[in-house]
Order: sequence, then structure tokens, then C-alpha cells
Amino acid sequence: MSEIGNDRTLTILDLAQMKNRSDKIVCLTAYDASFSALLDRQGVDVILVGDSLGMVIQGRHTTLPVTVDDMVYHCRCVAQAKKRAMIVADMPFMSYPTPELAAQNAARLMRDGDAQMVKLEGGSHRAEVVRHMVCQGIPVCGHLGLTPQSIHQLGGYKVQGRESAAARAMLEDAQILQDAGAGMLILECIPSRLAAEITESLTIPTIGIGAGRECDGQVLVLHDMLGVSIGNLPRFCKNFLSDASSIDEAVKIYADAVRNGVFPA
Repeated sequence: MSEIGNDRTLTILDLAQMKNRSDKIVCLTAYDASFSALLDRQGVDVILVGDSLGMVIQGRHTTLPVTVDDMVYHCRCVAQAKKRAMIVADMPFMSYPTPELAAQNAARLMRDGDAQMVKLEGGSHRAEVVRHMVCQGIPVCGHLGLTPQSIHQLGGYKVQGRESAAARAMLEDAQILQDAGAGMLILECIPSRLAAEITESLTIPTIGIGAGRECDGQVLVLHDMLGVSIGNLPRFCKNFLSDASSIDEAVKIYADAVRNGVFPA
């Protein structure tokens, strides 16, 4: 666990300091109070209340049907039970098409759901939205690479940024999001070399999922790392419960593996 004590909630400033110290940031998703408390007591730094709940909780085929009301409800459940971990809430599909609507929906996630930061998908075309929300006092996490809300446009769950032009564009997008005021960045399903280059170029923390070990932290969908998701596990995932005697131990093994640089391999 990092040097931050258990007596207060982590903030984005704490995560920035962890990046500066090269302390890996441990992140997992959660959608209810019981798992929130479990992740918190095992020292998880960031709990992402993801719109992945549409798939692992609601049984949908994509994240697209998830609503702001869904996110507020699950975020509030998670917030009730944790003490130390920072809560980041996904902004669902079409909840941030304009800066004004984005700020209104983000305010709901923070005011009614007790989120400390909101996450949205997309690159430079989201800069105005990010800038407006940050000006309203809303901490924002960006998300580049495989963006599940654009899954029909992308044509499936595929690695992004393999071609040199796409990699350059993603590097530019990362810098633009940081310049717009984003305080953290999720990198999903991109080549590890590109993730390392983005991480090195930014002052804000990067959290990887299927993006190699050079990111400042790692995140997995809780149900995936416990091996209880519907369907096949993503290739970048690992079932940590298979080598543990309890869910608590599985989360601890995952957290230790991230901090020690063992996961991802």
C-alpha cells in the first residue's frame, strides 16, 4: 500500500504524488456497498464505478443502455461503504454531448452519487467538454484507446493505436486532454510501447487496462479478475480467484501484483 494513511479519502493530488514517486496505482471496478468495503480494506486506491455494470450487473451486451440514473444509484451504493479509496464514476453513453449537459450530469454523479471524479471517453473532440467541467470544479478522467461507448463505430473490441498514424493521434489526444484539465487518463487495449510513451509524456497519472505494465496504475473489471463474468475473459485479464482461498485474498493478490509490477506480465 502507498504511504497515504487509511484515515482519509485519497484525492487526485495523492494520485499525482504516487506517479511522481513511481508508486503504482491500484484500481478495480465495484458497483455495490459490499464489494466497495472489501476493495477498500484491501487497499485498492481507486474504485471505478464503471458503466461496465451494464454488462456484468444488468446482463446487457454493451455499455450503451446504461443511464445516468443507473450510475448515480450504483455510485451512491459504493460511496456508502468505502473509507480510503477514491471514487471515479463513468459518464454513460450520450450524457456528455455538450459542455453544459456534461456538467449537469457530472454534477448529479458528484452531488447525488458522491463521486470524486467523472470519466468520459474520447480525445481532442472532448477538449471543450473537459475544459468546461474543470472550470466548474469537476475533476475529469479521460479515456483513450478502446472506448466501449464507440464499439459499433470501432467494429468490435480490438486493440487500438497499432498503426503509426493512429499512435501519433493518440499521443496528441492525451496531451490535449491534459492541457484541457483532465487529472487522470485511462488507456485501454493499446500497444504497451504506446502506453509507455503516453505515460512518460504526461504529468497526470495513466491507468492501463490491456495496455502493458508501464502505465502508472492498472484497472480491471472486478468480475473479470474474479472469473465470474458472463462469457470469455479478455485476453489481458487474469482470474486471481483461482489461486486464492477467498475473494479478499484474490483482491490482495491483485493489488500486490500491480504494486510489484508483476501484473500485467
